[in-house]
Amino acid sequence: MDSLLILVPAALTLGLLALAAFLWALRHGQFDDPEGAAGRILFDDDDKT
Repeated sequence: MDSLLILVPAALTLGLLALAAFLWALRHGQFDDPEGAAGRILFDDDDKT
């Protein structure tokens, strides 16, 4: 039971840190174009016809 006094705040702290890191990445444009590179590799822009 005493371990819950350490584990619950530790889990909440780690969860808040992960949320803060995600929101920072979201605000700094890390997820602006998730499909772009995957789609660009499939199409050839060098059409010579």
